[in-house]
Amino acid sequence: MKKETITDREGISIMILFIIGTNSIMAAGLSAEKDIWLAIIIAIIMALPIILVYARMQSLFKNKDFFDVIEMCFGKIIGKGIAVLIIIYVFWEVPLPLRNFTQFPVAVSLNNTPQLIVTLIFMIVCIWIVKEGVNVIGKWARLFLIPFIVVPLITPVLMFNSLNINNILPILNYGIKPVFKGAYEVLMFPFTQIIVFVIACSDSFKKNSHYNVYLKGLLLGGLGLLILSLVTVLVLGSDSAGRLYYPSYETWLRIKIVGFQRMEIVHGVMFVIGAFIKVSIFLMATCKGISKIFGLKDYRNIVTPVALIAIILAQFQFHSVMHYFEWNDEVWYYYAFPFQVILPIIIWIVVEIKKKRFLGIE
Repeated sequence: MKKETITDREGISIMILFIIGTNSIMAAGLSAEKDIWLAIIIAIIMALPIILVYARMQSLFKNKDFFDVIEMCFGKIIGKGIAVLIIIYVFWEVPLPLRNFTQFPVAVSLNNTPQLIVTLIFMIVCIWIVKEGVNVIGKWARLFLIPFIVVPLITPVLMFNSLNINNILPILNYGIKPVFKGAYEVLMFPFTQIIVFVIACSDSFKKNSHYNVYLKGLLLGGLGLLILSLVTVLVLGSDSAGRLYYPSYETWLRIKIVGFQRMEIVHGVMFVIGAFIKVSIFLMATCKGISKIFGLKDYRNIVTPVALIAIILAQFQFHSVMHYFEWNDEVWYYYAFPFQVILPIIIWIVVEIKKKRFLGIE
C-alpha cells in the first residue's frame, strides 16, 4: 500500500475542523453557565500537556503508526490486547458524530425525511473519502479552512446589537465547581478526541512537525470554539442556551441582514463539513486498527462493511435526540476519559522508559 502523507497546513486544517465542526451548532462547556469563557480557557490549558504527549510519541516514532508503537512498548500479546480495546473505543465513537449529524437536519428542517436516508447519503460520501486516503481528507479540510476561521471572527460583529455583557456577569457567581465541570467537558469533547486523529494520521506527516500541527491546531480551534460559545451565551444567556439542543444555531437565527436571508445556513454548513471530517477520521482510524490486528495489507478493503455496521448502530443506538444528549452527559464523558487521557499518558511513560532501547537516544 502506498504511503499517504499530509502537509502541516493540511494537518492543522483537519484539527481545526475536527474541533470546531460538530460544536459549531452547540455551545461547549455550558455546565459553567456564565463562566463558559473561563471554562474553555482552562480546558485549553489542561489540553496542552496532553497534546504535547501525543506529539512526543509521534515525533519519536515518526515512521511508525500508533499501533506499532503500542506493540513495541508492551510486547505482541499485551500490545494487541491494548490495541483491541482502543479499536473498540474508536469504533464505538463512529456512530456518535454520525447520529449527531443526521438528527440535526431532520430536527430543524427535514422533518418529513427518514433519518436513515440522510445517514446513508452522508456515509456514502465518508466511505468515498476514506478510501481515497488521508491526503484527500487533508486537501478537503484545507479547502474549507477559511470559513472556519472567518465565521467565528465575524460572528461577534454580526450580533453586536444582541450581545449582553450582563449574561456573563458576575464572574464566578456560582463558584468554581461549575467552571471545572464545564472545563472537563470541553477537555473531553472535543480537545482530547484528537487522539483519534493521532491514530488515523500518526505515520502520515511529511516531516517531523507534530508539535507544530498539534499546538497550532489546538490553539486556533480552541479560539474559534471560545468565540462561538461565548457569543452564544452573550446573546441567549446561559439559562436559555442550556435549554436548547443547538444553541449556537439558534443565535444565528437572530441575524437579520438586509438582502440576506436564512443566515443560520452558514452555521449548518459548517456543522455538516465538520461532521464529515470527524466521521471520516473516526472511520479511518477504526479500519486502520482492525487491519493492523488482523494483518490486512490495505485498510480500504474493510471501509464499507465497517461503515455499514456504524450506520446500523447510529440508527438503533438511541431512540431520540433527548436520549442521545442524556447518554452523552451521563455516560460518555466518563467512559471516554481512560482512552483519551489515561491510556495515552501510560503509553507515553512507557515510550520514555524504553526509547533508548528502541531508538538509541536519551
